[in-house]
Amino acid sequence: MRIGIPKEIKTLEGRVGLIPAAAAELVQHGHEVYVESGAGAASGYPDSAYTQAGVKILPDARTLYGEAQMIVKVKEPVEGELDLLRADHLLFSFLHLAANPGLTRRLREIGLVAVAFETIQEASGRLPLLAPMSDIAGRLATQIGCHLLHRPLGGKGILLGGVSGADRGRVVILGAGTAGGGAARLAAGLGAEVVVFDRDRNRLEAIRAIGPNVTGLFSYAEQLTAAVASADLLIGAVLVTGARAPHLVTADMVRAMSPGSVVIDISVDQGGCIETTRPTTYADPTFLWEDIVHFGVTNMPGAVPRSASQALSAVLTPYVMALTRADWEDHPELVAGINVKHGEVMHPALKD
Repeated sequence: MRIGIPKEIKTLEGRVGLIPAAAAELVQHGHEVYVESGAGAASGYPDSAYTQAGVKILPDARTLYGEAQMIVKVKEPVEGELDLLRADHLLFSFLHLAANPGLTRRLREIGLVAVAFETIQEASGRLPLLAPMSDIAGRLATQIGCHLLHRPLGGKGILLGGVSGADRGRVVILGAGTAGGGAARLAAGLGAEVVVFDRDRNRLEAIRAIGPNVTGLFSYAEQLTAAVASADLLIGAVLVTGARAPHLVTADMVRAMSPGSVVIDISVDQGGCIETTRPTTYADPTFLWEDIVHFGVTNMPGAVPRSASQALSAVLTPYVMALTRADWEDHPELVAGINVKHGEVMHPALKD
């Protein structure tokens, strides 16, 4: 199969669909792999690294899309890329269509098959392609939150972990999954007081085991409302596979937070679980709402493209290999990933 890896054009997105080592495996199995010139540069992989792996470098996106049968990219296609997609393409990328009906419509009109990383699902319910990016996003949420709490950036001027003679910062996290767990571990390691809400007892047990400064609570409305009001850093990490994230925190709840508090909604690419969040980019990542700093970047792992590209390629390669086979639709995990096929919406959550 002819596999194309274009350069990402979303604002300040530095990740690449496959690193050279992963592309080399595909070449060794007899596939033709094309990479757009410069696609790996921001992740630390020059064109020469791909050439050494047996990959052909193409000068621009139009040429690459014209040659390839399968398109492997990181983020959903945007204007400038959509016009290059054809009905005979197999698109394999993050899509997050539940929050983007316009993109859903365009993909249906094109008539291709679109398989989303975030809905590839194992029998256990685990999301293997989303997990490493969720882990990175969770860790970044705490790192970025620490920084945004600094007074020069509009924060209330606290050190998240505190010091002797000063209060610890309070971090409230919605969701104890991969992203929420990553955020909690880093916040706990910094010494913050951490409260994580979820409805799964097993997840709450795992969260509690992180350390004595971490509390796992069932997400009763009254407890959640009180916790949000006292939070210095509020992190949204709620996921409903393939569907739009539910709003667990209302505008009134955010309004009750003290000025200079920080809200980071990792769920923003699925619509957000905090009512006051909206999508932003790394070019202009934050905004103020009622004196509360909000961060809503939709491609958070794009800030650490080398780490993220390596982690993504490690889990992605076997699935790309499987998609090259004629019988790939006999693979239940891949079938779960089909969002749009020849003009039809396929994923149950998107149909709903």
